[in-house]
Amino acid sequence: MKIGEIASFLESLAHPSLQENYDNAGLLTGDAGWECKGVICSLDATEAVVKEAVGKKCNLIVAHHPIIFGGLKKITGRNYVEKAVITAIKNDVAIYAIHTNLDNVIDGVNGRIAQILGLKNVSVLSPRPGTLKKIFTFVPEDKAELVRNAIFVAGGGYIGNYSECSFDGAGEGTFKAEPGTNPYVGEIGKRHREKETKIEVILPSWLESKVVSAMKAAHPYEEVAYDIIGLSNDNQRVGSGVIGELAKPLSEEAFLVLLREKFRLRLIRHTTLSGRQINKVALCGGAGSFLTSKALMSGADAYVTADMKYHEFFDANDRMLIADIGHYESEQFTINLLQELLEQKFTTFAVLKTEVETNPVRYFS
Repeated sequence: MKIGEIASFLESLAHPSLQENYDNAGLLTGDAGWECKGVICSLDATEAVVKEAVGKKCNLIVAHHPIIFGGLKKITGRNYVEKAVITAIKNDVAIYAIHTNLDNVIDGVNGRIAQILGLKNVSVLSPRPGTLKKIFTFVPEDKAELVRNAIFVAGGGYIGNYSECSFDGAGEGTFKAEPGTNPYVGEIGKRHREKETKIEVILPSWLESKVVSAMKAAHPYEEVAYDIIGLSNDNQRVGSGVIGELAKPLSEEAFLVLLREKFRLRLIRHTTLSGRQINKVALCGGAGSFLTSKALMSGADAYVTADMKYHEFFDANDRMLIADIGHYESEQFTINLLQELLEQKFTTFAVLKTEVETNPVRYFS
């Protein structure tokens, strides 16, 4: 199994186009053509994790955070980034980062946090616009189901939590096959009328090429008529943060205890308790202060995130509990998520979880 094949699988789950513009997800060191000997999943690809990979004979690290974020002008080993890169290159270890693109899919980092908390009716907190398109194609009636199924298999047809969504319109198409063609129906040189089904399907923008190829392969016509348009609709499966409901309402104190137990926390920074019941919970793994207003507008009783600054706690306006559980702590289960996804797909090499705790924050008590 080539490292590039593993990267392609990860990108099918969280396409690189979904990463934020400041991010640097993807293959950071190594060669996509290398044969994979083993994988270690981690939150951070530090030098210690690279050495661990070498010791366990793994030549691929799949990390959530990119070890290379900005440009490297020198690689002299003067800081932890350069040390990790040097060690990886010297030992032929590939590092692949799947960062904000994994944050921005509903089954990614935040979906796993929601699962840990037992939330139900989970949806994206801040859906991202501009990531949906619609394909229209015109098919002879007897082949409509074949073409529709091909589009679905290629990834089209999702609207929120519904799959295989499409719309049909009945009509009649005309065409004249010119000399040198091989028409599926009709005769060369004569205008032909054919009862056709117009199929409309929504698709993620990054799957356009795949969907078009699948549609053309299944379509009986030599020349396929189709249109693709961009949509301004929000993509309910893509965006920042998630929101859901607890299995049963809890007091603020009981909710904080739940967080402490589920995430094995030593401390939680939170806003003043007001006696409210917690039912609707918004959350964002990692630094999530940018979503506080969205959480408030959504009617969340609590917002769980990390890296909140002093003044940002005031933004709750006594309308919502904010719980800062720590950056590493909020994203720690991403390691399990990556391991599970890779183990389910690939069985020819070991997929391990790092035993190195990369959290740079320590607590004194």
